[in-house]
Amino acid sequence: MKFISWNVNGLRAVCGKGFADIFTELDADFFCLQETKLQEGQIDLEFLGYRSYWNYADKKGYSGTAIFTKHDPVSVSYGIGIDEHDHEGRVITLEMEDFFLVCVYTPNAQDGLKRLDYRMKWEDDFREFLKGLAERTNAKGEKMGVIVCGDLNVAHKEIDLKNPKGNRMNPGFTDQERGQFTTLLDAGFIDTFRYFYPDQADIYSWWSYRFQARQKNVGWRIDYFVTSENLKDRLKGARIHTEIFGSDHCPVELTID
Repeated sequence: MKFISWNVNGLRAVCGKGFADIFTELDADFFCLQETKLQEGQIDLEFLGYRSYWNYADKKGYSGTAIFTKHDPVSVSYGIGIDEHDHEGRVITLEMEDFFLVCVYTPNAQDGLKRLDYRMKWEDDFREFLKGLAERTNAKGEKMGVIVCGDLNVAHKEIDLKNPKGNRMNPGFTDQERGQFTTLLDAGFIDTFRYFYPDQADIYSWWSYRFQARQKNVGWRIDYFVTSENLKDRLKGARIHTEIFGSDHCPVELTID
């Protein structure tokens, strides 16, 4: 199965930049979007053979997630069940027969780190949500797998951004945010790109629109597929589609058996 995740930074905008062709060419079983920046009824977007699920922020033109899938889920849920976190359209979870797929757009710590404290609360609560999913069992009594994808708004290691020294303690590269990602991995999860490419440098998923950052490849790897450890033997490949434009992020990919 093939999974794609993409922060489109405004779905209506990227639809004017060839989104339908990119979607068709990538031909994923599951196609997850973040930062759709939509309200219900603001777009009519369907693809043959797919059904779609949407989570909208209360605030107009902000955040938002979506999943297009070729496979009917057992159930669908929105948010993580905590009111403090569930008004910004940040999480959709599909329950499949033997795994959960979680599409997430993690809150940004923002300029001046004014939302860092909230971000830390989010990280703790979201991790507990994922750990709870990982404890669930399927009809055969086996532990469910968990696949988490999206813009996690953190570059984990210095290898994951072009200028680590200059960005230390900036939003997305604070010690606190990086530590939370380490804590998630230590809780039994795998950064799939690093699983396949532990030493691969200069591959990023986001570039600022300023200073010709993308042309110069001055970027950050902040978009991920993270899976529970019990899916390790099913992991077949990971990819970052740096050749695809249309947003300040590019799509990331995971393939599993």
